Amino acid sequence: MSVIIALAALALLMLAAYRGYSVILFAPIAALGAVLLTDPSAVAPAFTGVFMEKMVGFIKLYFPVFLLGAVFGKLIELSGFSRSIVAAAIRLFGSNQAMLVIVLVCALLTYGGVSLFVVVFAVYPFAAEMFRQSNIPKRLIPATIALGAFSFTMDALPGTPQIQNIIPTAFFGTTSWAAPWLGLIGSIFVFSAGMLYLHRQLRKAKHKDEGYGTELRNEPETPEDISLPNPWLALAPLVLVGIANLLLTRWIPLVYGETHSLQLAGMAAPVQSEVAKLTGIWAVQAALLLGIMFVLICAFRVIRNKLAEGTKTAVGGALLASMNTASEYGFGAVIASLPGFLVLSDALKNIPNPLVNEAITVTLLAGITGSASGGMSIALAAMSETFIAAANAANIPLEVLHRVASMASGGMDTLPHNGAVITLLAVTGLTHREAYKDIFGITLIKTLAVFVVIATFYATGIV
Repeated sequence: MSVIIALAALALLMLAAYRGYSVILFAPIAALGAVLLTDPSAVAPAFTGVFMEKMVGFIKLYFPVFLLGAVFGKLIELSGFSRSIVAAAIRLFGSNQAMLVIVLVCALLTYGGVSLFVVVFAVYPFAAEMFRQSNIPKRLIPATIALGAFSFTMDALPGTPQIQNIIPTAFFGTTSWAAPWLGLIGSIFVFSAGMLYLHRQLRKAKHKDEGYGTELRNEPETPEDISLPNPWLALAPLVLVGIANLLLTRWIPLVYGETHSLQLAGMAAPVQSEVAKLTGIWAVQAALLLGIMFVLICAFRVIRNKLAEGTKTAVGGALLASMNTASEYGFGAVIASLPGFLVLSDALKNIPNPLVNEAITVTLLAGITGSASGGMSIALAAMSETFIAAANAANIPLEVLHRVASMASGGMDTLPHNGAVITLLAVTGLTHREAYKDIFGITLIKTLAVFVVIATFYATGIV
């Protein structure tokens, strides 16, 4: 019964998200409904001590990233930088390669360490312009961005600095470059299958004479009468953000050390910061600030008349996106604390093959919690020693465990209630009904990829 309660809460939230209801409202309703059916006396403490605690903690850490990312993306729109890059890309690759260009831009940014949430804000203006000029349905933008930002560069490509590739290092004593050949094979499979799927959907849309769309929301606001800047200048802020993020990730620990104590004159006690846990966030924030300053310096004359209104729109979008994702984070924390979740976790331990066991466990928990990093952290915290013992008995390198866990976390995590999916749809001005089907297509490909990697390892022994 406890398992049914946990799954029912998940089903309710997914249904609410798909039907267009606010996740900010329904995440606590679904989570606390499950608590009510489990232990009525725990509802209020669970809301305050678990749901709100996790929700507020997420906002505390990540709202500045959402805000700066939204402002950066809006300035890219207003300055004409997005239209300039799109025009150059169409001249170089042709209008039929819009999807490939967007996937590659997303992949470049995420592999450079830019948060996938920031990539959504930054790339959407380019994608909207390019899809409109190429007469590709707007509803395919989320799936295209998801393939570039939420899949192979997030957890499969060796060396990626995304958190989904970093978490396993703490459990298996590996590095982000673990199992490089398996990671490359998985990346090639996801990229190839994903592009084939997107082009198949595009051919079906063109057969129906479906254009970009008519009832549009949240369209880029680049003025029609501005002279477009040089595409190399327009590309510079994206490159600047990626390089600055990479360099600052290395420099910040050297400047602040492992921990930092802040003591100002008016403080009763010093504030301690664990720099290792904050380096990635500080680096992204500083990189985005540099990108914003660059665009303002280069294009202030063009955007000054729309700057006030544009930043208001960006702030509103950042608030909605961060609150949606934070609510999901709180929901996942509550569900993970229920007895039904523990029963399900224990049942998964009975799968005999260690790699298949790990893959199914991680991807299911990521799907239930709606978070790749959250589901993987829960799974590895509870079962990493079991996975290691089974792998050692079967002579499986721990690097393979790392790569399988990382790739599995990015499988079924992108269900309708996933925070990144909700953010992506909100930013692009689309609904689950309009665009989620194709995101789910990429989700299935990504889930299949980890089993392709497992089969490759057993067939060839390659690592």
